[in-house]
Amino acid sequence: MLVNCVAYQNGHKLADITKQQISDYISRPECFVWVALADPDGGELGEMQEEFGLHDLAVEDALYGHQRPKFEEYGDTLFFVVHMVEATEDDLHVGEANIFIGRNFVLSVRSRAQKGFSEVRARCEREPELLRHGSGYVLYALIDAVVDRYFPILDRLEEELEGIEERIFSGGNARANIEALYGLKQKLMTLKHAAAPLLEAVGKLYGGRVPQACTGLNDYFRDVYDHLGRLNQSIDSTREMVTTAISVNLSMIAVGESDVTKRLAAYAALVAVPTLIAGIYGMNFEHMPELKWAYGYPLALALMVGIDCHLFFRFRKSGWL
Repeated sequence: MLVNCVAYQNGHKLADITKQQISDYISRPECFVWVALADPDGGELGEMQEEFGLHDLAVEDALYGHQRPKFEEYGDTLFFVVHMVEATEDDLHVGEANIFIGRNFVLSVRSRAQKGFSEVRARCEREPELLRHGSGYVLYALIDAVVDRYFPILDRLEEELEGIEERIFSGGNARANIEALYGLKQKLMTLKHAAAPLLEAVGKLYGGRVPQACTGLNDYFRDVYDHLGRLNQSIDSTREMVTTAISVNLSMIAVGESDVTKRLAAYAALVAVPTLIAGIYGMNFEHMPELKWAYGYPLALALMVGIDCHLFFRFRKSGWL
């Protein structure tokens, strides 16, 4: 589906145009066209390939999707793949944006993603001095927007981890905590798979040999690279905290089981003493001490109660009961 098709010149919007007018505008000096597609079919991508001279391999990647974040050069055309991670109620949904950049065109292809780039286009149009850089600045704005959307997701995952940690130390369901921590670790891995390869890709856009379309934008791409570096460090730190939380939860389970074992052992000792005494006097031998003594029975009961009381307070003092 065609979302937008707009022509720009010298940092200002000229007009919304049709696909049939693209050739007329990209032939003008200092003019470039920005086309946005959402979930296109092969026919729509084929039209754009013919219009902009896109490489077959890049078009194939954009059509079938499920690519890792990457940056490739095909002659004068740059091809960028970024993952668009969106938070749903219980999980993370991963879409994809394929960005084609040439000297006089930008083609952004969004697949399996709900949120588009309308605010990015509005931002670029509010900054005509920067938009004068042409398609390279649009590439920066698109990547910067995608990276900025990662941070609220990471904040949400960190808050989720804090909630699970509270449940661990408040005696929550241990199995549920383990399942929640494992699910959180999967979400962090999803975010890591989106951000880590992008760090390498953006690193090729500043310093050293920079593609012609990105000339003069080194500071901007370096800023995105710094954001990605900070994001990756935060993801790694949070993953380590999740691993630690899993270990702590398992330790809490072991401590709980130890407490139960000690409690059962204490109760077993309390039952064993009366059983021992009653067992001895229940053997029915004729010649036993105090067997026919009038106070033998009360004494045996008193002995049982006395020893059990002594053991009970000793266990209570030791924390076993």
